[in-house]
Amino acid sequence: MAYYTWILAFHVMSFISWMAMLFYLPRLFIYHRENADTKAFTDVVKVQEYKLMKYIGVPAMWATVISGGTMLYLNTGIFASGGWMHAKLLLVALLIGYHLSLEKIRKIMAEDGHFKTSKWLRVYNEVPTLLMIGIVIMVVVKPF
Repeated sequence: MAYYTWILAFHVMSFISWMAMLFYLPRLFIYHRENADTKAFTDVVKVQEYKLMKYIGVPAMWATVISGGTMLYLNTGIFASGGWMHAKLLLVALLIGYHLSLEKIRKIMAEDGHFKTSKWLRVYNEVPTLLMIGIVIMVVVKPF
């Protein structure tokens, strides 16, 4: 299965790209919220938010999910190696939910709706970091 390592490499690159979007998009939301009274600024940020989600985030998420699913299909025995893979998949499901919530927030803000406060957005911006830490620990340490 020499191609398995190529799929793994693609999976890691996809995950890194996806995480970059998950880290940066909420930061754009913060700037958008804090400068809501400056139309010229928010017009530019709306375009950035859209492109970041649609051109980077969505393809990277699907590339991560498809490559990960392919690796699971090629190595179903991994589920017998302990509960770490189940825990990782749960964290990935939560990350997908977070991703979908960002799209909902993006649509609200694109219509000039005010979604929460910038302080709330700053706290919400930490969610993918916590999930990423858990995912990496599950993969590298395999604690159970």
